[in-house]
Amino acid sequence: MKKDSGYSTMAAHQEQEEKLWAAVKMSALVLGSALLIFTALMNSVSWCVQKIWDTSGYFWQTTWLKLYYLFEGREWSLFLFGAALVPSLAFWCFNGILMVADVTGKPTFITRYRIQLGKNDPVDTQKLRQAIYTALFNQFFVSFPMLVPMFYVMKWWGNTFSKELPTFQWFLVELSIFTLIEEILFYYSHRLVHLPLLYKHIHKKHHEWTAPIGVVSIYAHPLEHILSNTLPVMTGPMLMGSHMVSITAWFSLALVTTSISHCGYHLPFLPSPEFHDFHHLKFNQCYGVLGVLDYLHGTDDVFRQSKAYERHRVLLSLTPLSKSIPDIPKRAG
Repeated sequence: MKKDSGYSTMAAHQEQEEKLWAAVKMSALVLGSALLIFTALMNSVSWCVQKIWDTSGYFWQTTWLKLYYLFEGREWSLFLFGAALVPSLAFWCFNGILMVADVTGKPTFITRYRIQLGKNDPVDTQKLRQAIYTALFNQFFVSFPMLVPMFYVMKWWGNTFSKELPTFQWFLVELSIFTLIEEILFYYSHRLVHLPLLYKHIHKKHHEWTAPIGVVSIYAHPLEHILSNTLPVMTGPMLMGSHMVSITAWFSLALVTTSISHCGYHLPFLPSPEFHDFHHLKFNQCYGVLGVLDYLHGTDDVFRQSKAYERHRVLLSLTPLSKSIPDIPKRAG
């Protein structure tokens, strides 16, 4: 009986490994196909946009050259400006507005779109201060030092500080590749830090906020900030040898979108934060960014059966989705 039990356990482990490997291969196939299809579709759209871009191309090219000569060709200073200062300003300006709403409950045209009703209303100011201190620490003592090796990688490529800007089509291709790389690296590193040992000592800090706010997007243990927050965003530009302008745009976009994912408000005309908000609420669902790998690995099955999934779309009206698609009331007793 013990041998049979051992054989069945080994068979179960082998079956689980085969399923995981099949899911990984399927992920690669789907993501690769998605990249090709997306690029093909964008070619037709981007041709039209490129015409508009070309009309203002002289302005952007001239602006870049003025900035380049303002720094007198000092590439390290230019790199710090584009990869650190501009994205950080985008992050703190956006989150500054959100924090006013979190603390004061005003303006109501933001707070009326709260996802988890009754949570952070208002936010605990002591917890908020701790989140801000941690976010600043991670930026100044983790993210910024990681820009040093990145700078030398970009110098090796030799394209980053070119005086000629990339075409709009190429920027769109880069953006799609950056996004796919981030999805893959973030999903699997995020699953990794949810292993019991790593969760207890590293990732639990981030999950102190079951109802997150924007600044919590980089409220994390320094090791997690390296592994899950910074490397997935930095890897794409380093592999592609991207231009400084592409890096600045991508870093700024990544910081603002992760703030939206954590902000706790489903605001009109912005990407839906329901997916990641559900992860903070349930812990073992919705690990990725795009949701593709969650679908392939079955880590969004509970989410897909929830009201949050029905609300997971861009809000194109001014009526809060918490009102148009409310949660099912809990039964008393």
